Amino acid sequence: MHTPHPSRFRAIVSAACCAVLGAGLLAGAGTTATAATSAQEAAADVQAAPQAKAGSKVLGYFTEWGTYDRKYHVKNIETSGSGARLTHINYAFGNVTGGKCAMGDAYAATDRAYTAAESVDGKADTWDQPLRGNFNQLRKLKQKHPDLKVLWSFGGWTWSAGFGEAAKNPAAFAQSCYDLVENSKWADVFDGIDIDWEYPNACGATCDTSGKAAFTNLMQALRAKFGSKNLVTAAITADATPGGKIDAADYAGAARYVDWYNPMTYDFFGAWDAAGPTAPHSPLTSYAGIPKADNHSSATIAKLKGLGIPASKLLLGIGFYGRGWTGVTQAAPGGTATGPAAGTYEQGIEDYKVLKTKCPATGTVAGTAYAKCGSDWWSYDTPATIATKMNYKNQQGLGGTFFWELSGDTANGELIKAIK
Repeated sequence: MHTPHPSRFRAIVSAACCAVLGAGLLAGAGTTATAATSAQEAAADVQAAPQAKAGSKVLGYFTEWGTYDRKYHVKNIETSGSGARLTHINYAFGNVTGGKCAMGDAYAATDRAYTAAESVDGKADTWDQPLRGNFNQLRKLKQKHPDLKVLWSFGGWTWSAGFGEAAKNPAAFAQSCYDLVENSKWADVFDGIDIDWEYPNACGATCDTSGKAAFTNLMQALRAKFGSKNLVTAAITADATPGGKIDAADYAGAARYVDWYNPMTYDFFGAWDAAGPTAPHSPLTSYAGIPKADNHSSATIAKLKGLGIPASKLLLGIGFYGRGWTGVTQAAPGGTATGPAAGTYEQGIEDYKVLKTKCPATGTVAGTAYAKCGSDWWSYDTPATIATKMNYKNQQGLGGTFFWELSGDTANGELIKAIK
């Protein structure tokens, strides 16, 4: 989920769907001899079918509001070494209101004056220059990395309520988005548009009833307006539950209009279930005792591929943060809790850069890490578990990797280095 207030995913599918997909990776994450046997069987299957060629997209979200409380600026992308490793940046978020695309925070995006010390190129903004703010800093970053592409992402958890109105007139919505993204003041900054509708014909912060075809109609209109020279992408639900959020919209039908999807394969579990059981929020595979059947990334990918969406149009999602509970006595997953652990900006959530020293990982399960320190229990990805996920991404032939979001990484880019 793309927001300071992430949602909850409920992915429940049959256990059989991912027995082959997950076994080899589970064996690498400290599982039993039974899993190791399954891993041998999975390896045989992989040998029988040539390994698909994986894509190399590395996409990170940059949050507009992060320049305030987190003091994370575009310059930090460069100084961390991330600028040289990213292929794409999604700028989050633009608003959707009145059936149209709209600015989120115009001051942060286009007006804020950056000092020399804050600026990507070490040059201060002047009072009379035509463009300042994040957009101008992104322009400077692209000048340093000419192959880097930037997309403007619209919606997110808080601003998705407007998509229902937009779906009533997809052509008018697409025109408004094109006019905004391609504004002559910053047209060179952006290479396309990303849609983060949470969720079409389903419930997020609000419930949408625009119908199963609405998402497809919207993406078709955007592709028609933006053409083939611009990227058109979408962040989509990871809820693979039969009859759940993936089934609520025609993601397969819309796939022909998008360059790729970002299925949000994180936030499967969290302290919104205050009493637990504790569980990793971004498991790659299933594991013995997982609270919600196959609530894991490989179930999501299997579901989407099963609908006929090409693997090359799917990016694997990774969270650069952890989710945690307090009041926990059991170190292994599955313990009871009394509520969310304390976090810097919000209860139950914390950046990787904080957790790596505040609560170092004490174990791994299902291709991700967990940690118990005092009465707090956290789960998050580490460089080692990201390496496991990259092996999975390559095996599945996925188009690449995306993550939420850049400010969660360390100052020297530990996590993005593990991706690329």
